[in-house]
Amino acid sequence: MTEIAILEVCCGNYQDAFVASQAGATRIELNSTLFLGGLTPTLSSLRLTKQTTNLQVICMVRPRGAGFCYTDAEFKEILTTAEIFLANQADGLSFGFLTATGEIDTVRTRQLVELTHDYGAKAVFHRAIDCSVNLEQGINKLIDLQVDRVLTSGGQPTAWIGRKAIANLQKKFGQQIEILAGSGINPTNVQLLLETTGIKQVHASCTAERIDATASGNQVDFSYLLQTKPGSYEAVSKQKVRNLLAELN
Repeated sequence: MTEIAILEVCCGNYQDAFVASQAGATRIELNSTLFLGGLTPTLSSLRLTKQTTNLQVICMVRPRGAGFCYTDAEFKEILTTAEIFLANQADGLSFGFLTATGEIDTVRTRQLVELTHDYGAKAVFHRAIDCSVNLEQGINKLIDLQVDRVLTSGGQPTAWIGRKAIANLQKKFGQQIEILAGSGINPTNVQLLLETTGIKQVHASCTAERIDATASGNQVDFSYLLQTKPGSYEAVSKQKVRNLLAELN
């Protein structure tokens, strides 16, 4: 077995967070109850999770999509929401801002990082990094901006496909920033994934096995936001989380 790794379970609401807690998870990323990449989580979900579990809660703050082309009005809304979450004991924020050309939006990223650190919380740049024009250059910028963690599948649809890229990123940046493996992780591949990449943290989808098909290389599929596809969320499965934790430990 590899050294113990942290499992961060992607949760859609308080019910999912509670199930993840009962299954033994220690950290979650709290998202929307609607669609992956849609609305931010509710304040009530955060409060209930903090009041009734021992979970570390990372709140995703983005109104839509994978980080492209936010208007000033949208970003102002994100800042307001972010501060509300942090004031209500969120342990960190997950966000990702890219320009229309696929570069890291340094101005907006810096504002979120500074706000997060003002509250003593962690700043996590989510899988928008996989849609950037240059993954390594993007991570270098995030290090300069003092981002704490980067969630990546190595620029691929799943971490399993991108495991060699993740290994290279971990080798190059592991001492400066925490790399979290992204989607496509399950009890069958997690041990080899950890051994291949050298990472200590993984980020699993709601069922802890589901492949996230919302990103493919530099392309992002926004059709689920338009409800032309089923919602990306499935309820958290306690047994699947347990199975994954068993492999991690």
